[in-house]
Amino acid sequence: MKTAPPSVPAQVSSAQAGRLALGIRTTLAGAAVNVTLAVVKAVAGILGHSFALVADAVESLTDVVGSLVILGGLAYSLRPADENHPYGHGKAEPLAAALVAGGMVGAAAGIAWGAWREIAQPHGLPAGYTLWVLALVVLAKEAMSRYVLRQNEEVGSSAVKTDAWHHRSDAITSGLAFIGISIALIGGKGFEAADDWAALGAAVIILYNAGVLLREALSELTDEEAGGASHRRWEQTALGVEGVGRVEKIHVRKMGTSFYIDMHLEVDGALTVRRGHEIAHAVKDAIRAADTRVEDVLVHVEPEPGT
Repeated sequence: MKTAPPSVPAQVSSAQAGRLALGIRTTLAGAAVNVTLAVVKAVAGILGHSFALVADAVESLTDVVGSLVILGGLAYSLRPADENHPYGHGKAEPLAAALVAGGMVGAAAGIAWGAWREIAQPHGLPAGYTLWVLALVVLAKEAMSRYVLRQNEEVGSSAVKTDAWHHRSDAITSGLAFIGISIALIGGKGFEAADDWAALGAAVIILYNAGVLLREALSELTDEEAGGASHRRWEQTALGVEGVGRVEKIHVRKMGTSFYIDMHLEVDGALTVRRGHEIAHAVKDAIRAADTRVEDVLVHVEPEPGT
């Protein structure tokens, strides 16, 4: 038998709302950093004759757009469950991540096209001060990436994780631009295109990261088995409830920052329907109390073999 399906909650849980609010604050901080650095890189790249730096600025601007998309996804996912969306609106969050990953693909293609065009056209050497700008950018973006990833350990959002990798991609592209400009300045005449080749290499890295992030977002959107190592902990929690003989099956899907569990339990077949119902609810309550990321548990009770 199964417990009755969960009623539609009036609003998201306080734990889920807290995680999403933290994700929004983190994303806003990242957007502010991206706007500042994009302006600095664009001005320095144009005045300093560095296409790699200009390309880096474009990548930062896509990060800003991506952050806005992620903010929209997180905000929409906070909408309470309703009659048409009994599981809430959490899928808006991985959908935002997928859109941002797609934007990264477009940015990589644009940078690659621009870099190839610059390679084909003779131009002067970049200015030396662009190296100082890039060094600052690498430090700032890597620090931001680590900050967002650290915050996402609590949030558990694929969209926020995508934002963190946006920052890291920016740090990588800036690092490659630094190397390219250094080679151009050290090599002198004949090495002007080193800067552009660095931009081309950065485009490849951005494209790879976009593919990884898109894969993760799509796995959540298609309800790929989620939870990973947490499965064992949830199973042990269920087994700790009096009356549970064995966890026969457990399936988990991720919805935004929360997990939804379908669990099959074996109990004494001689128990009454009421007692089986009580055990199922006890399991649900125990798992949700042990892990605030779990939004709901649907328990199916089966008789133990031979009972």
